Amino acid sequence: MTVTETITSRKAPATAAPPSLGGLGLFTVLLGAALPLIDFFIVNVALPTIGHDLAASEAVLELVVAGYGLAYAVLLVLGGRLGDLFGRRRLFLGGMAAFGLTSLACGLAPSAWTLVAARVAQGAASAAMLPQVLATIQAATAGQRRARAMGLYGATAGLSMVAGQILGGVLVAADIAGTGWRSVFLVNVPVVLVGLFLAARAVPETRSRRPEPVDGPGTVLLALSLLTLLAPLTEGRAAGWPLWTWLSLAAFPFVAAAFYAVERGADRAGRTPLVPPSLFELVSLRRGLVMIVPFSIGFSGFMFVIAVALQQGAGLGPVAAGLALVPMAVVFFFVSLAGPRLVARHGTRVVPAGAAIQGVGVALMALAAWRSWPDFGFVELLPGAAIAGAGQALQLPVVFRVVLSEVPTARAGVGSGVMITTQQSSLALGVATLGTLFLSLVPGLGMRDALVTTLLVQLAGVALTGLLALRLPRTVG
Repeated sequence: MTVTETITSRKAPATAAPPSLGGLGLFTVLLGAALPLIDFFIVNVALPTIGHDLAASEAVLELVVAGYGLAYAVLLVLGGRLGDLFGRRRLFLGGMAAFGLTSLACGLAPSAWTLVAARVAQGAASAAMLPQVLATIQAATAGQRRARAMGLYGATAGLSMVAGQILGGVLVAADIAGTGWRSVFLVNVPVVLVGLFLAARAVPETRSRRPEPVDGPGTVLLALSLLTLLAPLTEGRAAGWPLWTWLSLAAFPFVAAAFYAVERGADRAGRTPLVPPSLFELVSLRRGLVMIVPFSIGFSGFMFVIAVALQQGAGLGPVAAGLALVPMAVVFFFVSLAGPRLVARHGTRVVPAGAAIQGVGVALMALAAWRSWPDFGFVELLPGAAIAGAGQALQLPVVFRVVLSEVPTARAGVGSGVMITTQQSSLALGVATLGTLFLSLVPGLGMRDALVTTLLVQLAGVALTGLLALRLPRTVG
């Protein structure tokens, strides 16, 4: 070796090892994933108590749910982009801290409108935190470790949505230190403190190697697109469908078309738009997102409708209404753990199989409601809820893996933001569509027939999900 070669070799910087997400780090980011989803559903069984204590009208109570969901959905893609730009660990820590503070504000809210404002802020904090979870998994894991982490993420997401409703009922009834419904928000504060402590030590920093500046026009147009669709659907029925709701719905296709045109123009100009249309050239992402829509609409619509039916129709208290869904949560958890092995053996064909199993469960719940009403609770729901939970567990975690399987690491934040925005918007649509259908049918048909009809509509959605699942790529990368 010559002197020049020796000097050159000494000056050459050592290649930095890629960031690695260990077991404790994975637990921490999954905790961060669970919190926003739990809080989307935790208020369902607490709304009657909130309405009584704060003298809130039905329209304002709708905003307690919708305000969180709208802020969450509108800002998710922006949260993913900011993580790519400034560092995902930094945004995760900041978002989690803000989530804790806004949860405290919700729990201490002196009036209904203060609670609505705090819920909007809580949704914005969630949008900063959640996209960093999937982006960190994508950037700091590989191979079987990534497959396992994605499977656990899907299991966490599904379990959180059911557990939120169960936990809400238990906390409201427990009335810890006289806090009543406030405990469903205050419980987040100590959990966030633990999460921040762990994240500061166990979550590696990752970011895009070539981050792009924030797409201002795209951000504004995406926000307007989601608001013109979701705001009238979530508030329309409670507000009596005033003129603004119809004008907003009429404006939606035009605003959405303008958003697509702006994003396509930025993509063709070589810039990185908020939602790159070229990202949808990935078959796995495109087909997976299409399937997430009916699945999430059915999931959230069912959770809302069953909470109302069990409490206002079957006369159950918040604890009994929440515990009636325990079989679904328990079965979902254990079946989702077996998901990666089933996918390794059978590929994505487990997804349409899961839809078929879920369909059997929904049909059994509809039959139980028809035959046993108003004696409708844990025992009557048990077979159908358990079978539906097994079917859901074979779909959601696998589809999450499929959607992100081909997304480049550099676009991990954008890809995860797009996926979670699709899921969150669909969750809000589920409450708005199936929830509105159910509540509109109750005066004419009665609670039982309205519930059965809504479950049959959901069954049609499950069938659509199964058919869409047949178009997924056979293997998961």
